[in-house]
Amino acid sequence: MLDIKFVRENPDIVKQNIKNKFQDEKLPLVDEVIALDQQKRDIQAQADALRATRNKVSKEIGMFMAKGEKDKAEEAKQIVANGAQQLAQFEAEQKELEEKITKIMMTIPNIIDPSVPIGKDDSENVEIKRYGEPVVPDFEIPYHTDIMERFNGIDLDSARKVAGNGFYYLMGDIARLHSAVIAYARDFMIDRGFTYCVPPFMIRSNVVTGVMSFAEMDAMMYKIEGEDLYLIGTSEHSMIGKFIDTILPKTSLPQTLTSYSPCFRKEKGAHGLEERGVYRIHQFEKQEMIVVCEPEDSKMWFDKLWQNTVDLFRSMDIPVRTLECCSGDLADLKVKSIDVEAWSPRQKKYFEVGSCSNLGDAQARRLKIRIKGENGNYFAHTLNNTVVAPPRMLIAFLENNLQADGTVAIPKALQPYMGGMTKIG
Repeated sequence: MLDIKFVRENPDIVKQNIKNKFQDEKLPLVDEVIALDQQKRDIQAQADALRATRNKVSKEIGMFMAKGEKDKAEEAKQIVANGAQQLAQFEAEQKELEEKITKIMMTIPNIIDPSVPIGKDDSENVEIKRYGEPVVPDFEIPYHTDIMERFNGIDLDSARKVAGNGFYYLMGDIARLHSAVIAYARDFMIDRGFTYCVPPFMIRSNVVTGVMSFAEMDAMMYKIEGEDLYLIGTSEHSMIGKFIDTILPKTSLPQTLTSYSPCFRKEKGAHGLEERGVYRIHQFEKQEMIVVCEPEDSKMWFDKLWQNTVDLFRSMDIPVRTLECCSGDLADLKVKSIDVEAWSPRQKKYFEVGSCSNLGDAQARRLKIRIKGENGNYFAHTLNNTVVAPPRMLIAFLENNLQADGTVAIPKALQPYMGGMTKIG
């Protein structure tokens, strides 16, 4: 969420940013919120003047009473009473205006970084760099669920009966592989200096609206009926929420955390949930990383975060590439984002396995996450990135490590987490 003062002083910048994100329907909101803010400030000025008058007259009441001028004292009391009624009206009007302003400000997108390429959607994202040589073997790579089924490693039919489409049972060595990847990713991030955390898997609505836009919330979150609780779509939500309404000493920064959680997503509007694969599903597990830092350090941490994901995948012999997300592909709170995509030998193309985002002070402003400064408090910057999400990770892992004899090689880095196994066969 932007600072209303910034919007008031830079309306043209805010409008151009909206155009760059191809959200022209939001352009009228800028003038509307500025007008509402002016109304609020006008009422504030009237209220302040009324309070000053009330304080002055209240002091005079005692003077009149001391002099025995009861009539003047009663007149002064009436002025104070009338002022109290008018002040209550002003405060009610202010509250109503504040709610309207907040609602609009929550929908105006954050200012994107100047380096972000301008484009309408993910088809205009820009490739940055490739890591590892993408290989297409001289034998056929089956569909990923076919590979799993060879090892009796997945049961979609039973999951469909139990929970519907978009769920699965993982079994045997495939289930073990899933857990091994999560455990390896956890230790990988701990070795890089991150503190491990298992967060709450449900969060309140004020945290939800603090970490994401209304559109994302509607498309992703499952609400617990009858309670002010939502199932998390990623542990970033509760990890950033951990710092809600806090003032952090400079000496405590940066906060670098890596977290495990199950994730739950409605995937509203998504296609392919009825297919046999596990690419886009309602429930999965993930290792995440988040950073809360000084504003001037967020660009540096952004580059460190996406590099962590690249290094993790390369340690498991999976070729990847990085993509710069264009303006139209950025969620409203994001300043800049890079996707990490893994190579699919079967499809002969890359597909997304992680996303790294710098949100500037947008989440911190909504959640009141501040840093204690020498000349006053200021908002922190927040970042997040996927370490690994095994459903998609398993697809990349199985396809890239499948051997001609039908076995799946286990890279050295992962072997200790698989009980010393060198292959699944």
